[in-house]
Amino acid sequence: MKNQRKAKGLLFTGRVPKSNVTIYYRNGDFVVRPANSEGKRSNTSQQFVQRQRMRHSIALWKALKPCQPLFTNGKTNYNGFIALANRLPVVFVPKFWEDCAALLMPDIPVSEGTLLPIKQQIGMVDGTPALMTNLKATEWEQPERWMLYTAEQVEGNTTPMVRFKVREVSLDEFTEVDGCLALVDNEFSNEMKGWALVRMDGDRCSSQGIVTRCTYYERFTTEEAMQKAAESYGGLT
Repeated sequence: MKNQRKAKGLLFTGRVPKSNVTIYYRNGDFVVRPANSEGKRSNTSQQFVQRQRMRHSIALWKALKPCQPLFTNGKTNYNGFIALANRLPVVFVPKFWEDCAALLMPDIPVSEGTLLPIKQQIGMVDGTPALMTNLKATEWEQPERWMLYTAEQVEGNTTPMVRFKVREVSLDEFTEVDGCLALVDNEFSNEMKGWALVRMDGDRCSSQGIVTRCTYYERFTTEEAMQKAAESYGGLT
């Protein structure tokens, strides 16, 4: 008959933080090893790209979150946003920048939902900049609300950031152009800002992304930017 060893007392496996060790059970014995590896963290070009992508998506979310955006197709607003933001162009920033470093670019998601999306672009109305839409005045239905998200690129002292704000717009703020509604204002000439008009109806919304003329982010998408950023993290492996 095969002998079976029975251990007495409380048994557990896992990491013991204060002791900086990990304990696990293998081949009938408990093994203790250091919890942290002393080896250099792997940082291949593919890994670096993915880390930079996720870092930027999280920074954008932290900036947008106070505006209470809706992303109803995900398990949480955060998960819904991250899934969409991870499709944006990758930007490479150095390690010494703060975690809040973020860059304004087209299509930053501000909402995701089931309501009919609004087509929008920046244009001109009688010589004045405008946010043009495909909305008709007859499409205004209560209790639907239209929310205007504004994103602004702020260079700051050392770290570029994106600041978001949101406000409700009323029907009388629009100008009718060729049967469609437009928001007309000199603000829409600002190349360091972007906008998105979102339909809201309770916990439902339209899927919208930022439209902008901002090109500041492009300098952080180059091979040179990637190499400089990677060097600040100790280089690629």
